[in-house]
Amino acid sequence: MHYPTALLFLILASGAQAFRICAFNAQRLTLAKVAREQVMDTLVRILARCDIMVLQEVVDSSGSAIPLLLRELNRFDGSGPYSTLSSPQLGRSTYMETYVYFYRSHKTQVLSSYVYNDEDDVFAREPFVAQFSLPSNVLPSLVLVPLHTTPKDAENELNALHDVFLEVSQHWQSKDVILLGDFNADCASLTKKRLDKLELRTEPGFHWVIADGEDTTVRASTHCTYDRIVLHGERCRSLLHTAAAFDFPTSFQLTEEEALNISDHYPVEVELKLSQAHSVQPLSLTVLLLLSLLSPQLCPVA
Repeated sequence: MHYPTALLFLILASGAQAFRICAFNAQRLTLAKVAREQVMDTLVRILARCDIMVLQEVVDSSGSAIPLLLRELNRFDGSGPYSTLSSPQLGRSTYMETYVYFYRSHKTQVLSSYVYNDEDDVFAREPFVAQFSLPSNVLPSLVLVPLHTTPKDAENELNALHDVFLEVSQHWQSKDVILLGDFNADCASLTKKRLDKLELRTEPGFHWVIADGEDTTVRASTHCTYDRIVLHGERCRSLLHTAAAFDFPTSFQLTEEEALNISDHYPVEVELKLSQAHSVQPLSLTVLLLLSLLSPQLCPVA
């Protein structure tokens, strides 16, 4: 490619922006845990990578851990402002968990949310579904469905998650949905043979972007793909850029022992490239000047 042509391509492609959606099992997140300096520092750095993050296994009964974490996040590196959206406490017994969304509020807003009505009590922790706006004319909104399964019931819960998808897509008349969270979808909890029989695997349209075999666990002694992200919808899938587990111990130079103070899971992330190509925007003066300079080279006389 000639340099002028390459430069023009970069100019015209500059309308696309990355938008990162994450899920993280924070392993029994309490006020006492976030009050520890290294834990707080690491959690903030993990959260600041994401435009939307769904924290799972928040078990803070005081109600103070999330406001404290949000305060420190909004003080960090000018990456905010962030806001939060929390589910009610969910569970079947005295052990209760909360799903918490952290989202960068100058880029996205919550349009609506609800706890899935689990009439048959299939889920230990019902999905806390939320619809978010996106800064894109191609995909102006997206539905997120987080789920933290229990290991012994992972197969049943993941089969029921297909029913949640159907209900959610009908509720909002949208097929652009992301299912995400600690599905316990590997190793002893769910063998590959059983995993591949799930409707979410056999029915066309569901794209599992965290690949089988990718380790989402911190311990060197384990290698399991427990945490997953599943995309559905043509527009959503067309914007897919990257997806992976985030190896925070390596990135932040933590020992395994230090990392396990944070969680025994890696966060999982998907990055969308939100192109504004479908909207016609006036070119800036700078771009017009560059195009005028490039035009003799782009259109040579025969």
